[in-house]
Amino acid sequence: MATIKDVAREAQVGVGTVSRVINHSNAVHPDTRKKVLQAIEDLHYSPNLTARRLSLGKTWQIAVILPYLTMPSYVERLRGVQQAIGETEYYPILYSVGNPDQRDEYLDILSDQTQVDGLLVMSMPLSTAQTKKILHNQVPTVLIDASNPELDHIIIDDIAGGQLAAQHLIDLGHRRIAFLSDNLDTPFQESGRDRYLGYRRALKEAGLPFRSRRVREGDKGRQAACRMALDLLSQPEPPTAVVATCDTKAIGVLDAARQLNLRVPEDLSVIGYDNIRDSEYVSLTTISQPLLESGIRGTRLLLDLIDKKRDVPPRSYQLPIELVTRGSTAPAPNQDQEGTK
Repeated sequence: MATIKDVAREAQVGVGTVSRVINHSNAVHPDTRKKVLQAIEDLHYSPNLTARRLSLGKTWQIAVILPYLTMPSYVERLRGVQQAIGETEYYPILYSVGNPDQRDEYLDILSDQTQVDGLLVMSMPLSTAQTKKILHNQVPTVLIDASNPELDHIIIDDIAGGQLAAQHLIDLGHRRIAFLSDNLDTPFQESGRDRYLGYRRALKEAGLPFRSRRVREGDKGRQAACRMALDLLSQPEPPTAVVATCDTKAIGVLDAARQLNLRVPEDLSVIGYDNIRDSEYVSLTTISQPLLESGIRGTRLLLDLIDKKRDVPPRSYQLPIELVTRGSTAPAPNQDQEGTK
């Protein structure tokens, strides 16, 4: 039985091009379409997915489980997933999780190889029981932005990232440095808590006291960040710099600064995290992590697991982070002296 790869080879095009012809996409040149259709006819290829699944024992589907589907960092990771999967026969199916019960339900259903050929799990640590079930059912699984010693995973060092962000402000002479984040006790992401630990570490190593009144955590999104920042910046001894756990929250801090007629960076320095596209537009200093690459690398790891059925120790890849300096940070104003309270 001819496969889509056989058709691509015969027509001298990519698998993705064959898939687009089969699905009647307009994004194919007429001459190329003609070559693909001729190859399909010559090879007697039948793009009947149900028949192919039965004959090969595969679903040709990969489940992608993630929280906060609309957040820019996840959109960028998904672009990486799509890029890596685009030249294959697999199709991603997205499962956006809003609470722990929903996460557990999806994992329980999908931890069965008859449902999907593999799992990509983003930013959600798995329990021991969930990990055992995945391993018992031999479901190829890769975690992105979460670690697990028994499963392949792609991570960055968020503690180092939080420390790098705070240290940048310390090096600029800031002493009253605030920290603004999503809820730190979320059952999903570990990254926010790790960035907070990095912030605390930077203060400690610089000999600066930690002030709990300079920490705000709350709902996701730009508007929530703006409200928290207004509260922070209205204190009797307001911070002169803010570390935000993501660029979206940092942009919310910039909104608050405008409402209070504070100049950035003369009166207030702000640093974000992720280096999403909007950060460059607003000249935001940030910690860059390779979001697109994490999606690409994680997907390629998963495809390798699916196709080769490896029986080797789990692989762990740590991607680099980088400080990207733009116009939202500057030396501390002269009045930035740490008080006694």
